[in-house]
Amino acid sequence: MKVSGYTLSDSIQDRAEYERIVDKTKEAILSSYSDDSAFSGINPYQLRRQIEKIGLLQEDGLGFDRTLQLVKDEILPHLLRTWSRSYMPHLHSPALLESLSAEMIISAFNDSMDSWDQGPAATEVEAMVIKELLRLFGFDRDCGDGAFTSGGSQSNLTAITAARDKVLMNKFSWDVKKKGLIPDFHRLRLYTSEISHFSMDKSAHLLGLGYDAVRHIKVNDRCQVDIPSFEKMLKEDAEKGLIPFMAVATLGTTDYGSIDDVGKIRRLSDSYGMHLHLDAAYGSALILSDKEKKRLGSIELADSITIDFHKMFLLPISCSAVLFKDKKDLEPFLLHADYLNREEDEEDGYLNLVGKGIQTTRRFDALKVLFSCKARGRREYASIIEKSLSNAEYVYRILSGDESFIAPVKPELSSVVFALKGGDDLNRRVRRTLLEEGCVIGQTVKDGSVMLKLTLLNPNLEKEDLENLIKHIKEMR
Repeated sequence: MKVSGYTLSDSIQDRAEYERIVDKTKEAILSSYSDDSAFSGINPYQLRRQIEKIGLLQEDGLGFDRTLQLVKDEILPHLLRTWSRSYMPHLHSPALLESLSAEMIISAFNDSMDSWDQGPAATEVEAMVIKELLRLFGFDRDCGDGAFTSGGSQSNLTAITAARDKVLMNKFSWDVKKKGLIPDFHRLRLYTSEISHFSMDKSAHLLGLGYDAVRHIKVNDRCQVDIPSFEKMLKEDAEKGLIPFMAVATLGTTDYGSIDDVGKIRRLSDSYGMHLHLDAAYGSALILSDKEKKRLGSIELADSITIDFHKMFLLPISCSAVLFKDKKDLEPFLLHADYLNREEDEEDGYLNLVGKGIQTTRRFDALKVLFSCKARGRREYASIIEKSLSNAEYVYRILSGDESFIAPVKPELSSVVFALKGGDDLNRRVRRTLLEEGCVIGQTVKDGSVMLKLTLLNPNLEKEDLENLIKHIKEMR
């Protein structure tokens, strides 16, 4: 059965079919759930068999209506409902309602962000949003620059690539873009917390430096980079003839939400000629709250910053950006192609964003940021963020005051790590039981012991919800 029409167009029939498809899809989504559970609780083997029966390609299509019905029956009931008050395992947020409108616009127009003629207004919006973000995070909007990316991992990879090329040029007059890595590249070192995001190690591998290039610094009892340990490590590495080229301060570690001291890490970075990058994928949203942004410290001292909008900003995946204090740091990504970003076009004012990052084809994700910021404003956005932090502090107070629980780290952001006293097997069983009941929480390890984790990003969560969950967990002993 043929789908009516091919694409949006100016025809009455295509416009009507688009409206019908949107309405039917909306109905399917809204009818796929009837309670606040986060998950159906289906067994993974059963779900796998169910999905495998669907298959992919057949000789004759089912048409839109039958295909949507198939998806509605077999897939939608088992998708995670990130808006549920029972979903709190990861830095994986629900999406603000207005951002769903932005997503609809992005997918319908399908503009690409690599060249001006593939997204004229989209290009200008992204350029404007980047400039506003530079100002928001304390960088000079005329001296700095940045780009949207697929997520924190790509933002960090972009920053590490730029830092490597910059430092090698500054220290050795070595052009990595033309010559590749220096002969003794194995001496290069990147410094980051022992609990920082794994993308640091992955990036080192992808850049040909290897995991050994990443030096993991011990953390203190607040899960922050231990500055004396870092200073000692740098001194020892320099004496061995190693080349420190980059330090990464994490503003919101994945498990604990801990925030490194930017000022002190800046001082050490300057002493060894290192690029200072802030992985603020988690904590960057605090910049919107006058009350809480001081937790981030002296972020304006950084050379680059990773921001994720699909975490505390509550925007749909994917939506991230990397900002640089000095626009020259983006030079490693610039390469002109006759079919794409011709130099003569740029001389005439046509802005081609492909030269500012790793990706070529990119979605118009900046629209989601613009849409939600304009719709909510700073004040309402701040209240959303402050509620998440308040909820985390409330949960921590309950857990740390109850002898049934271990709560080893006071939360700095919205993540709370804890465990029931009784051992690893008990805590593993608690998480699995909750999953089967439709409640999804996280699991990690601290000091060799299994821990449970609540990541409280949902603005609909109330203290009563959290009290009931903790009471339920306690009853599972």
